[in-house]
Amino acid sequence: MPLIDPSRYQSPFWLRGGHAQTLLPRLVRRVSGPGVTRERIATPDDDFLDVDWTARKSNRLAILSHGLEGCSRSVYVRGMMRALASRGWDCLAWNFRGCSGEINRQLRFYHSGVTDDLDLVVRHALKAHPANHIALIGFSLGGNVTLKFLGENPSNVARKVRAAVAISVPCHLNSSARKLAEPGNRIYMRYFLNGLAQKVELKARQFPRKLDLHGLHQMRTFAEFDEQITAPLHGFSSAEDYWTRSSSKQFLPAIRIPTLLLNARNDPFLTPECFPETEARQSAIFHLEAPESGGHVGFSDGLLLKRCWSEERAVGFLNAVIAGTN
Repeated sequence: MPLIDPSRYQSPFWLRGGHAQTLLPRLVRRVSGPGVTRERIATPDDDFLDVDWTARKSNRLAILSHGLEGCSRSVYVRGMMRALASRGWDCLAWNFRGCSGEINRQLRFYHSGVTDDLDLVVRHALKAHPANHIALIGFSLGGNVTLKFLGENPSNVARKVRAAVAISVPCHLNSSARKLAEPGNRIYMRYFLNGLAQKVELKARQFPRKLDLHGLHQMRTFAEFDEQITAPLHGFSSAEDYWTRSSSKQFLPAIRIPTLLLNARNDPFLTPECFPETEARQSAIFHLEAPESGGHVGFSDGLLLKRCWSEERAVGFLNAVIAGTN
């Protein structure tokens, strides 16, 4: 019955509301170190993935997947890497296609349900790193990809992958997309759609007449963007089809390794459907922890916003799994 209730996390008394807990850490927090080395991995379709390593010497390796329009150098990724490195973990933070600062070669993009690239990164890590204990950590979109990867073909997950943590995950994409379309979330939609539109325009220059750019900069919702761009580009019949097939919630019961999902109740991106309490109650290894506060990939801890509770919680969970307890 791994439904962790109540959670021990409480946001700082002065940082009130899901929007403040989402935006301020992103705008104010600065993370120095750890140092990384970039590597380019070739993909089977003559493309590439750029990944950042901290080191290749520990017996424990964490593979980190960023969120929508993030990258391996996003502050929340670097914060988690620093927390892991301080506890003896090596890290590999990878970039979804188009997110490393260089546009990819193929027409395909990235989206919430694409797991073949994560599989490639894991298989590369197994060959390139000496670790016997590998953990997966995903944030938001990257968390959905991580959970889907673990549950869609659990027998294909390498035995060295021992545990996973997913943070602020819209695991029910249909309702989350509608939630983000609400007027109160306009600031997030504008940020995401601006970044996505820029990537689409670059891709259209590579592949003339392959993408429908009509009204691209007038789009205001994921329903519009995913219907016109994401779905046809990646083999889905519609935005609804994409959301339904890519939502990780349906794959949670099949996960076979200890996994922790951290979703804040006041996350402005999430709906009640994104809190899989039934799945957690019925599982011996899938853990859901849902603090009342924390925002989206927030979970700040301390007056200066230098620390994130989610980082210590994730590292503590992974270490406990490796030590043989949950």
